[in-house]
Amino acid sequence: MGHLQVIVSIDSRDDAERIGRALVGARLVACFQVIGPMSSIYRWKGEIEQAEEWLCLAKTTTERFDELRERLVVLHPYENPEIIATPIVAGHADYLQWISAETAPAVRS
Repeated sequence: MGHLQVIVSIDSRDDAERIGRALVGARLVACFQVIGPMSSIYRWKGEIEQAEEWLCLAKTTTERFDELRERLVVLHPYENPEIIATPIVAGHADYLQWISAETAPAVRS
């Protein structure tokens, strides 16, 4: 099982925390960290823009990424949200096992 760190940026701390709670609650991520605010400068629809944003780092598995990406697109207020997944190539074995355990789909009885 592979592990990923997923980067997402958003323009509201409240939205970041709302999304983080939804993703952890759905077991799509084990952890959703909110960092910021930060200043983003970018080109959008032919114009240079600047905005205050929060950077979010989500920990998940490669198996859960497609569902995570789909859910983020629905929950995120941006027309074209930043969703970038980076493989975790090494880490503390117990931490990586924790990510796997916390993102395993819930067993229904």
